[in-house]
Amino acid sequence: MKIIIDTNLWVSFLIGKKTSVLESLLSNANLTIYVCDNLLDEFKRVVEKPKIQKYIPEEDIVATLELIVMFCTHATLNKTAVSPVRDVNDLYLLSLAETVSADFILTGDKDLLTLESHHQTKIVTYSTFVSWYIPNREVKTDCANGTAPKEWKSR
Repeated sequence: MKIIIDTNLWVSFLIGKKTSVLESLLSNANLTIYVCDNLLDEFKRVVEKPKIQKYIPEEDIVATLELIVMFCTHATLNKTAVSPVRDVNDLYLLSLAETVSADFILTGDKDLLTLESHHQTKIVTYSTFVSWYIPNREVKTDCANGTAPKEWKSR
């Protein structure tokens, strides 16, 4: 399963001291997590802000970047997505999703969540993803109708 983790979640995991959650996602052999230069640049910009730095020790930032290098797959964007997303700064995530044919974008960004999907990519919160996905690659249920969407079942 191909996923993209939005910058806001990387930072939230660090602020909330939930790096074990992050590590379990990164080390899950059933998931391929994609990043691109734009995502890494945004992560670095956000964690350098003084209001964020007071919550995240420098060594945690370095460790997270090391985890990204070790466990994530880097992709080069091959085009710019076209989307009605309100914040054009989020277009790189949709472009990345198109480039790698991602199954999910995990985010807490309401502008992205409002879209619900972009082409083949479902846009969901981390908690929604976890409620649907379990380690053996099965999906629990679709919140709307109680059934697993056919395309999300184990392959």
